[in-house]
Amino acid sequence: MKLSRPARRASLVVHVTASASWLGLTLGLLALGITATTTGSEVTVEASVRAMKLFADRLLLPVAFLTLLSGLLLSLGTAWGLARHRWVFTKFWLTLATTTATVFALRPGVDSAVDAVAAGGALPDAGDVLFGPVVSLSAYVFMTVISILKPWGPTRRGRRPHAPARRPANTADARQKV
Repeated sequence: MKLSRPARRASLVVHVTASASWLGLTLGLLALGITATTTGSEVTVEASVRAMKLFADRLLLPVAFLTLLSGLLLSLGTAWGLARHRWVFTKFWLTLATTTATVFALRPGVDSAVDAVAAGGALPDAGDVLFGPVVSLSAYVFMTVISILKPWGPTRRGRRPHAPARRPANTADARQKV
């Protein structure tokens, strides 16, 4: 399946916009997490973790899935392919891993922080609100860098078969064939 030029361009705009949104949301989560762990105000801690929950529950997963799906569409609908270039393959698996980590680690960590603070307790563990955004931000910056630099070359599947080497014309070889 090859995307037409307008479809490829539209998919690229969606992918870049969703990826930038995911990066921005993660920066917002990190800022809120830092605020929650460094402030002395209980009200600020509660407001910060509740805002994190809102980001994580309402925005993060739709943007993550849109990034994953638009990237998959671009890789399968263009000459880059999903498994032809190491940087595309790496981005796909990192996107899948960070999306999974968002579902099974980041959101539950934020939920437990909100529950603890809402019950009148202190923030249970700074890691609940900082670890996920730090790891995610590192992964997204890395994926941005490899999207720009396109390192590592093609995979084994992406290498094209080489044409047989041409032998120089040799009169002795030509005479033996006759």
